Amino acid sequence: MALLRILTPAGASFTTAGGGYGYEMEALEGLGAEIVECPTTEEGFIAAAKGVDAVYAKGMKFTRRMIEALDACRIIALGSVGVDYVDVAAATAKGIPVTNCPDTFIEEVADHAMMLLLAAHRRALEQDRMVREGRWSEGRPQLLQVPRLMGMTLGFIAFGRVARAVAERARPFGLRLMAYDPFLDELAIGAAGVEPASLSELLSRSDFISMHLPATPEAVGFLKEHHFRQMKKTAIFINTGRGPTVVEAALIKALQDGWIAGAGLDVLEVEPAKPDNPLLKMTNVILSPHNASASARFDPARKRRVGRELALVLSGRWPMSCVNPTVLPGSGLRRWQPVSMERGPNA
Repeated sequence: MALLRILTPAGASFTTAGGGYGYEMEALEGLGAEIVECPTTEEGFIAAAKGVDAVYAKGMKFTRRMIEALDACRIIALGSVGVDYVDVAAATAKGIPVTNCPDTFIEEVADHAMMLLLAAHRRALEQDRMVREGRWSEGRPQLLQVPRLMGMTLGFIAFGRVARAVAERARPFGLRLMAYDPFLDELAIGAAGVEPASLSELLSRSDFISMHLPATPEAVGFLKEHHFRQMKKTAIFINTGRGPTVVEAALIKALQDGWIAGAGLDVLEVEPAKPDNPLLKMTNVILSPHNASASARFDPARKRRVGRELALVLSGRWPMSCVNPTVLPGSGLRRWQPVSMERGPNA
C-alpha cells in the first residue's frame, strides 16, 4: 500500500482522453505515492478527502467546503496558469500551499495573442470569406482602409510573462509598445523596452489593447464600459487572459456601437459560449475556444510540472510556484533553492 495518497477528480482536464498519470508519476517515483481518483462532485470529493496527503486539482471547481474537508493535505497542485477554479482563500486559511504552472505555456499563449492581433488587423477571416463566397473584388478595397502595422501602438494591460513574450514578438513588426501594470516598477517595464503608462493613457493612445490580467477577485469585471469609451474608434481589443476580467456586455456594446473596430478573443465571460452570444455573429471579431496555451507539448509539460510540485512538497520542500506564499514559512517545508529562479516564493 502506498504511503502517500494524492486525491484527484476522475477524468481529464483540458484533454478529451485521460491518458493516465504517467507524466505526473515520473517525479513521484520512489516516494511511495499514488494518485487516487474520486467522483467529480463536491460530495464525492468530500467523502474521499479524509487523510489524503495532496490534491491534484483538475476538472471541476474546488469549493471552500471541499478544502475544509481536507485534514492532512500538504499541497493543492494545479496544471494550469489560472487558479480561479480553486478557493485559494480557503486553502490559505488552512495553511495549504496552492501551486500552478505560471511559466509552462508562455510561448504558446504569446504566439496566439500575436496571431489574433495580426488576423484581426488584416481582417483575415473576412478576407477568407470573400474568396469563398465569390466576392474576390471586395478584398482589396477593404484593406485599403487598414493602416500599415508598422508604427502603430500596442498597449498591454498587465505586463507579466505572457505580455513580455508578446512584446518580443511585436517589436520586429515595428509596433510601439506601452504597458499599464500598477504592481510593477516603472523601471522594470522600461527595461523591457516598453513605455510605462497610466490606464487612461494606454486606452486613449493604443491601436491594439492586449488584456493579460489574471482572474483574481480584484480583477473580475476590471474593464468596463467607460474604459471602452476611451479607446480609439479604430482600436482592436485582444484578450488571451481570462474572460471575467472584462464586462462582456460593455465589450459587446463597444463593438456594436462602433466605439472600437474589432476584437480577437480566446476567452469569454461564460465558457463555452452560449449560442445567443452576440459576439458569435460579429464579422469583426475573431474567436478561439480558450485554447491559446495548447500545443503538442501542452499535456506532457503541465503534467510533469504538477508531478514536480507534488514531489517537492511531499518530500518536505517548498514548491517552485506557490500562489499563496504566505503559508510557506509556517508549513514546515524547507526552502531549498540556492539561487533565485525569478518566480514564486523562492525569488
